[in-house]
Amino acid sequence: MDVTKLFWDLAVILLSTKLLGMLMRKLGLPQVVGAVIAGLLIGPAIWGQFGWWSPVQPSETESAFLDGIAEIGVVLILFSAGLETDVKELKRSGLAATMIAFGGVLMPMILGFLVAVPFLGGFSALSDSSILLDAVFIGVILAATSVGITVETLKEMGKLNGRVGTTILSAAIIDDVIGIVVLSIVIGFKDPSANPWMTILMTVLFFVCAIVIGFFIKKLFRFLSEKYDHTRRIPILGLVICFLYAFAAEKLFGIADITGAYVAGIVLSSLKDTHYIDRKVDINSYMIFSPVFFANIGIGVSFDGFSPTLLLFGICFVLAGIVGKIIGCGGVAKLCRHNWKESAQIGCGMIARGEVALVVCSKGMEGGLFAGTAITPVVPVIMLVVLSSLLCPILLKMLFKKDNALPLSPDGNQPVQTAEPTAETSAAEETSAQAQQSNS
Repeated sequence: MDVTKLFWDLAVILLSTKLLGMLMRKLGLPQVVGAVIAGLLIGPAIWGQFGWWSPVQPSETESAFLDGIAEIGVVLILFSAGLETDVKELKRSGLAATMIAFGGVLMPMILGFLVAVPFLGGFSALSDSSILLDAVFIGVILAATSVGITVETLKEMGKLNGRVGTTILSAAIIDDVIGIVVLSIVIGFKDPSANPWMTILMTVLFFVCAIVIGFFIKKLFRFLSEKYDHTRRIPILGLVICFLYAFAAEKLFGIADITGAYVAGIVLSSLKDTHYIDRKVDINSYMIFSPVFFANIGIGVSFDGFSPTLLLFGICFVLAGIVGKIIGCGGVAKLCRHNWKESAQIGCGMIARGEVALVVCSKGMEGGLFAGTAITPVVPVIMLVVLSSLLCPILLKMLFKKDNALPLSPDGNQPVQTAEPTAETSAAEETSAQAQQSNS
């Protein structure tokens, strides 16, 4: 691997994401949209079709390095989201978030299955169990949600800690867990060596272990916060917990590493130094890891192997993925007593797909799905990732536009409560000032 070449790639990524992010902000759009577009413009996806030179042309080893940086980026984003999660609000919205997550899995799976059937030979072909599993697997891919882009957008607008933001975060995490369990079951039918029930058991064990160990971790951090208030060792240890949870989730329990990172953030939330940890994590994430994550989505796009049939399938696949989340999550949110606007915000906040959808697709292909079929889901999944990553923040921005926005605090995360002075408050302030003058 040419390390010097990586310096060039990182320089181009950071500069382009920042410039296009600033441009998007000037246009009233979230900066993450600019970062994804930057990845498309600097990568080989567009220019490679004409044989032209592109600023970033990573080799296989360089792509692996950028993928690693991007994975750290999304882990840090989810860790920060966990730190900022209001646990009390999470408890209040727990049942609703679970129901929304189930709606966000079931509806896209149904629509994905119905979209896949005509391209796999029609309903008559479903008598072949392998074709039936392929059609089901299309729906499984659509069940995944990438919360990274939604989190970044909500943070930028100061809406992450609200009722809608907390519900989206909770539902997205539950959504991914359900999606991964369903993936394991589908692959289990394809490969007898896989045990779907073991996956369900390991998922339950992870959350049990995370909660039990988290209880002692929280006590340790409370002790350290009292003894070493606002020292750098606190956020460093916080990152250690984040990475250990992410590692354990992926390698020991077989669920997404981002789920472990988010749970680690929740474990460390509501501490005296939580905001200090979050601020330090945000600095590291904002400087390099997050820009690489968002840009890498565009850089990794490839339009090779396109055909009219595959294009038509890709369009139907993208529509099913977007409409399925909006109807499934938004519809259940309305049943859970959210108003129409909040339901639309939740539905649109769940449409983004990213690394989880790509991982699910890869796992399915490795498990022997879509062997010998006329279509493969790889290119359609990339289409969905790019389009949903662009559409999600735009729709959220539009839906939150008419809210009574509050000015952000200096760290850019928390809205600052302000109020116009009334006659009563002015009189109270004047009385207080006179009293202070008399006392002096």
